[in-house]
Amino acid sequence: MKTNHCPRCHHELDEGPIVYRCAHCRRAVYAADLENEYVPRQPVAA
Repeated sequence: MKTNHCPRCHHELDEGPIVYRCAHCRRAVYAADLENEYVPRQPVAA
């Protein structure tokens, strides 16, 4: 699992998955504002 980091102070974010919180600077960051890479699953033969 990839950890997300605060865009302001670059410390690790906790909670989620919609709103993450930075314990260091007490900032709330929405998941939509983070750069997350979507990796689709491999196709499965039926």
